[in-house]
Amino acid sequence: MVQYNFKKITVVPGGKDFIDIILSRTQRQTPTVVHKGYAINRIRQFYMRKVKYTQTNFHEKLSTIIEEFPRLDDIHPFYGDLLHVLYNKDHYKLALGQINTARNLIGKIAKDYVKLLKYGDSLYRCKALKVAALGRMCTVVKRIGPSLAYLEQIRQHMARLPSIDPNTRTILICGYPNVGKSSFINKITRADVDVQPYAFTTKSLFVGHTDYKYLRYQVIDTPGILDRPFEDRNIIEMCSITALAHLRAAVLFFLDISGSCGYSIAQQAALFHSIKSLFMNKPLIIVCNKTDLQPLDGISEEDKRLVEEMKSEALKTVIGQGGEATNDQGGVLLTMSTLTEEGVISVKNAACERLLDQRVELKMKSKKINECLNRFHVAMPKPRDQKERPACIPQAVLEAKAKEAEEAIQKAKKKLEKDLEDDNGGAGVYSASLKKHYILAHDEWKEDIMPEILDGHNVYDFVDPDILQRLEELEREEGLRQEQDGEDDDVEMGTDLTPEEKEALAEIRKKKSLLIQQHRIKKSTAESRPTVPRKFDKDKQFTSKRMGRQLKSVGLDPSLAIERARSKSRGRKRERSIDRDDAMDIDGEQSNKKRLRTSISRSRSVSRPPHEVVPGEGYRDSAQKMKAMVLAKQSSKKRNKDARRGEADRVIPTLRPKHLFSGKRGKGKTDRR
Repeated sequence: MVQYNFKKITVVPGGKDFIDIILSRTQRQTPTVVHKGYAINRIRQFYMRKVKYTQTNFHEKLSTIIEEFPRLDDIHPFYGDLLHVLYNKDHYKLALGQINTARNLIGKIAKDYVKLLKYGDSLYRCKALKVAALGRMCTVVKRIGPSLAYLEQIRQHMARLPSIDPNTRTILICGYPNVGKSSFINKITRADVDVQPYAFTTKSLFVGHTDYKYLRYQVIDTPGILDRPFEDRNIIEMCSITALAHLRAAVLFFLDISGSCGYSIAQQAALFHSIKSLFMNKPLIIVCNKTDLQPLDGISEEDKRLVEEMKSEALKTVIGQGGEATNDQGGVLLTMSTLTEEGVISVKNAACERLLDQRVELKMKSKKINECLNRFHVAMPKPRDQKERPACIPQAVLEAKAKEAEEAIQKAKKKLEKDLEDDNGGAGVYSASLKKHYILAHDEWKEDIMPEILDGHNVYDFVDPDILQRLEELEREEGLRQEQDGEDDDVEMGTDLTPEEKEALAEIRKKKSLLIQQHRIKKSTAESRPTVPRKFDKDKQFTSKRMGRQLKSVGLDPSLAIERARSKSRGRKRERSIDRDDAMDIDGEQSNKKRLRTSISRSRSVSRPPHEVVPGEGYRDSAQKMKAMVLAKQSSKKRNKDARRGEADRVIPTLRPKHLFSGKRGKGKTDRR
């Protein structure tokens, strides 16, 4: 199966961009330094290499353009005519021809100048020949600039064309504008074609895909066609004519019998008869759309006669394919409404069935079928006598089937929550009742509304007046059970323990109970409770006077508590340093450092020396810690030298700045290079 994918065509650069791309590549990919002192043969090779490389790049780019654009004579006639309608075949061929001529001219220029460079006798002459060769090549490319721009526009338009396979199963929809073609393709496929209540909304071919009997069908929506001479039709209409002429497809001719499209049935019948030559050898179905506005039986006699004529023409296509003419309308004349979706699926199924029958018939008539039939042999069994031999089914299988049927019946009888939801409005409407599973004395009590507030009181406070008593009983029972479990554990453990172990166990339990009591006492004291910050005590309610009054009312002496609170609120004063006279009485062995340390405030803590081992660091002693610190310092030395942020820093600094080490050398100093 041939697939046409025009989206993979390479972008075509403009004339100026084309030259910039090639010359910059030559500059980057070839040597750039040559001196007068070089041998003349080396100078010739230097400039010959530049000319040849430039010609090769031009040749490759132009060859890519010529090869990737499709040749109209080699592709399917449908795409050939479609490209001719959209872009004019003559202009297209002329542009590609100019590209081919430019490619040959550039090759000829390079060949001539390489021949001249072989006889260059100086650096200046070789360079002049190189400049002339590249200049003539660029002039050739500049002249084909309009052709390159034209091909780029064609490439962009071709990339937007739908991917249509001319050889696969296809359903083609045609008819006057605004008769419901796009609405139909939106209904039967996942295509999203714009639908508007005016003519020529669809301006190009649109493709959708649908399935029928496990086979994929492509459905093509064509723009509307008007009944006028072939020469007067525009590009939009010619796209439809091209598809009708070249695609082997089932044709659905849409007929608007309500007249809401703006065209009468007589005008639509005239269009049908003017393009009926395009329907030859194709399954044809006439679809009467918009029956919700006007049923087929309600049209006038004149319109009925026109519809019957169109039906008789469609029946000829059935007879031409080897079918039989039928009097019913089910084969070639169908009615539907895309608004109400009445008859949409039957139209799709009829078109797919007609197309499938025609394709099978054509394959049966082809020569390939004989080769396939020689490989097949269908065996038809014949009875050897008149005796009946019914199928024997084991009894166990029959019982299992009967059991499955009973289970299915029982399952069908039981209504699940999902079934109730579907019966009562679906999701978002149905709300499941949580009260139906309540266990009450009477089922009718389940849906009763329980008040929360009654006579100004909370109902739940009076549900069980003995709730606290029962809670205490439960706690007491739980405590008894825990004690009993503890005794059982002691009995179990006591059987295996020695007297010394029993004493140790008793000590452990005693220590544990003491710790628990201390923790409870600590939690219950006022020290563990949070103090009220001064910023929240704006009204100065929590004062020492108030505390004194409260303690006196209880019968306690508040003086010590008030003094303690005052001492806590004051900051720690610096202790008086030792006078110089008193210092004379101190033993002379006390050093100045010790005197200074005693004068410093006691509130400041002494810093820990770095070699001191702190519990939890993982060092054996201070020597091991000092050794680890030295190793860490040595490991970071290289990283700090490279100016890295850390071990994960993988930045490679720019060791050779571009502005110092790139480009051609000038006449100045070169020692910094």
